[in-house]
Amino acid sequence: MATFKVETEQHGELNCWRISSDRAELLIAQQGAQILSYQRVGEPPLLWLSDQAIFRKGKSVRAGVPVCWPWFGNLQRNPGTVQAMFHGAEAPAHGLARDRDWQLLGIEEAGTSLRIEFELPDAQGDLPGWPHDVELKLLIVLDDALELTLTSRNMGNAPVTISQALHSYFAVSDVHQARVEGVEGLDYIETLADWEQRQQQGALTFTGETDRIYLDTPKQLSIVDPHWQRRITLTSSGSRSAVIWNPWIDKAKGLADMADDGWQRMLCIETANVRDDVVTLAPGQRHDLRVAIGSEMT
Repeated sequence: MATFKVETEQHGELNCWRISSDRAELLIAQQGAQILSYQRVGEPPLLWLSDQAIFRKGKSVRAGVPVCWPWFGNLQRNPGTVQAMFHGAEAPAHGLARDRDWQLLGIEEAGTSLRIEFELPDAQGDLPGWPHDVELKLLIVLDDALELTLTSRNMGNAPVTISQALHSYFAVSDVHQARVEGVEGLDYIETLADWEQRQQQGALTFTGETDRIYLDTPKQLSIVDPHWQRRITLTSSGSRSAVIWNPWIDKAKGLADMADDGWQRMLCIETANVRDDVVTLAPGQRHDLRVAIGSEMT
């Protein structure tokens, strides 16, 4: 039986919980129900927290796993069915859920696991410009792996269409050496070349700015980190797309909440529903977007 310790902390303007056991430590912010960091005992961090992260109300932290919902990225780059859901004047990037306080529903032990559940009450009709009634919950399970399940349930009487992502920032020793396996042969959208569709040859390695949407992704992707002798595995369900991102040199210099060399120690693999993989919920219907993050030393 694992023993868990839960402490409340204040980081800048944000209320947080630090949860630790003899196996791992997790830091979660109330704003966005955002995991800020995750580290297994005896290993380097699995999730990356920027050295220059800004903990300010109304601003998503550059760290961990921000929740992008009810759209991903620039709304104007989303399918028309997603755009039509929004009736506001200005659509913030990555939606409306990541910079609002979520309600902690409970923290409970279940055998060797700890279950942490959040809900965003604003999603039930109180998001500006998005007048729909969706029950939105995030379940975090801390065990041998870290599992996140984002559940959207349409409580209204008309269909709702969303795009979404668990925007995970992973820690690596050196992005030049890291590679992503599981994408071999996949089609992807190269957003840096006028959103051209291409096909991945071999594993993905990093030699410059990367911002790609991989299509029809398999259940499992892996980050291989030779220097740290570690393989991070992402096992997903409810998703057929993944976004892989690293800002590289020039873009990182323009980010106030990332050190100029911070790009070398991170890469994002975002478990997502984007492009043709968006989710339409009939009244009463639910969708679970899930990813389990595990690791093994090689």
